[in-house]
Amino acid sequence: MSNTENTTPEKLNFLEEIIEASIKAGQNDIKTRFPPEPNGYLHIGHAKSICLNFGLAEKYNGKCNLRFDDTNPVKEDVEYVDSIQDDVRWLGFQWDSIHYASDYFDQLYEWACELIKKGKAYVDDQPQEEIRLTRGTVTEPGKESPFRNRTPEENLDLFQRMRAGEFKDGEKVLRAKIDMAHPNMLLRDPIMYRIIHTEHHRTGNKWCIYPMYDYAHGQSDSIEHITHSICTLEFDVHRPLYDWFIQALDIFPSHQYEFARLNLTHTVMSKRKLLQLVQDKLVMGWDDPRMPTITALRRRGYTPASIRAFADKVGVAKRDNIIDLGLLEFCVREDLNKTADRRMAVLDPIKVVITNYPDGKEEVIKCINNPEDETRGTRTVPFTKEVYIERDDFMEEPPKKYFRLSPGKEVRLRYAYLIKCEEVIKDASGKITELRCTYDPESKGGGSSDGRKVKGVIHWVPASHALKAEIRLFDRLFTIEDTSNMDEGKSFTDYLNPDSLKTVTGYIEPELGNAAIGEKFQFERLGYFCKDPDSTPDNPVFNRTVTLKDSWSKIAK
Repeated sequence: MSNTENTTPEKLNFLEEIIEASIKAGQNDIKTRFPPEPNGYLHIGHAKSICLNFGLAEKYNGKCNLRFDDTNPVKEDVEYVDSIQDDVRWLGFQWDSIHYASDYFDQLYEWACELIKKGKAYVDDQPQEEIRLTRGTVTEPGKESPFRNRTPEENLDLFQRMRAGEFKDGEKVLRAKIDMAHPNMLLRDPIMYRIIHTEHHRTGNKWCIYPMYDYAHGQSDSIEHITHSICTLEFDVHRPLYDWFIQALDIFPSHQYEFARLNLTHTVMSKRKLLQLVQDKLVMGWDDPRMPTITALRRRGYTPASIRAFADKVGVAKRDNIIDLGLLEFCVREDLNKTADRRMAVLDPIKVVITNYPDGKEEVIKCINNPEDETRGTRTVPFTKEVYIERDDFMEEPPKKYFRLSPGKEVRLRYAYLIKCEEVIKDASGKITELRCTYDPESKGGGSSDGRKVKGVIHWVPASHALKAEIRLFDRLFTIEDTSNMDEGKSFTDYLNPDSLKTVTGYIEPELGNAAIGEKFQFERLGYFCKDPDSTPDNPVFNRTVTLKDSWSKIAK
């Protein structure tokens, strides 16, 4: 066999193939953009688009702009502008420059006037609902507006008066003059401008006419010399109109390319539906850790690295599909396993009294912070006569191959001693309240007085030093995988998971009281958790990011 290294060529996705072909054709200044509308918080689907646009620019030594499509002042807000910038930075990206569609309102207006003078745009007095009804169908041509043949001079005068504020909302619109029989219905004289008498978050009351997305988008790309305008697949039918405006104005030829949008199981990816959940108080807000928004994932304990890894694994496709939420959870487990320190917490406690442990004695137990990373070092946890263990770690009548604690059986307390259950204490209702055990003083840290071994190892916290904490156990927001596939007559809210949030009072090891907001840990044997902003000195709050293993798939079956 040859000693020559066998290298496999990098497999490119179709967008990378397009860009590399562009470079070979002499287009060396690659430029992309991420153009969200500031009308809500970004979700995991936008995160994929962010990773794609910024990632392609980075790979090909290009540039990526952040541009806000702020053409609808009714729905947009500075709050969303700020949150979007925070999300992009948090994911680890930095834009080359930041722009707003509103930066170009003057230029867009001048270009609209140019199209009017060329006879390629006209002012229509029909209400938008009438325009919609006369657009025709896939099999039937649309009906021309009675105002379609106004002269360029008349149209220009009306358009200038629209801008001056002479007309009410909806009284007139500006339409492109293309073809009312075009097979692509988006080219049947689409609306370019509508009248909206509402203050804009950046331009104030300077404008009362606002461009539609299909008119503003391509021209904004052209102004910024975007070479590869990457959109999701639902915009493929918009591409001919994108090209028509650029060609009609004879401006820089930006070009649009489409990829499949991200759909995720057990959630919704519609800003409108997410807004409804917030407004109807079905969730705690945009950053409710059950939501698919980037700010919610951040609060829940997801890391930028895990979301970038997820976007990479999902890949770039030409066909829409639905991705299992389990893949996103896998990615965050992979990352947190390497980066999160271990701590011990008990969520459903039973007190264990070690009867032969000396009264008043207190010692410290050395614990490993992260077995995946020796540089994380160790910590100490106090150990005394009384500890708490998980209720699930004890069974009075255990089945075969049960290796946790039961009457007369031994287990090891993690990092500490072997204990044996000698007596079970119950209350009047029969609920177990206390276990009385003995310990082997020679078994600290892994040994025993006679060399015996046990298979069961359980975690614990010291009863006298443990801190009470509010633990929020989050799960899937919806009970069905595909929220676009609902029974007739049902609303998506009918499928909300009633068990998507359970709150319990648990006990945590004392060092967790000093954790910073947002700091992430693996609670040993329980899952990955993150300290929530709702925490106070007297009431620390931890969110479960994800379980240690995928338990949902078993439940779903």
